[in-house]
Amino acid sequence: MSSSSCTFEDRCVAVLCCRFCRQVLSSRGMKAVLLADTDIDLYSTDIPPSGTVDFIGSCYFTEICKCKLKNIACLKCGNIVGYHVISPCKPCLLSCNNGHFWMFHSQAVFGINRLDSSGVNVLLWGNLPDLEESTDEDMSCISEEEYIR
Repeated sequence: MSSSSCTFEDRCVAVLCCRFCRQVLSSRGMKAVLLADTDIDLYSTDIPPSGTVDFIGSCYFTEICKCKLKNIACLKCGNIVGYHVISPCKPCLLSCNNGHFWMFHSQAVFGINRLDSSGVNVLLWGNLPDLEESTDEDMSCISEEEYIR
């Protein structure tokens, strides 16, 4: 899927929050760029956000590539915060990618670097627990200040 020269293990893990209502959308965010236009900054995550976003509207394709996309909106405020890649096109799959299919617009969300279990160092993707081992608690009730600490 991604080339062996591509590595994302040293990227910071971010908590992603809606810019409109400050709702936590995901605790597994990563800064990313749009594969079809690397001038566009995004955030992405590898697993579907649970109970924080939902699909809105119909599927669509971009002019730049043939990926099939569908917008996602924050469940708390209803604003569109990004999109899900329903079906990636072959050129995007073959390019250097992080394997994430849940994308968030940087104008609609902000990221707060997540700390590791020591509470001192920023958590890196290479140190993030596997999905089945993850014990992410409900982070929707944790304040922004808690993430920063």
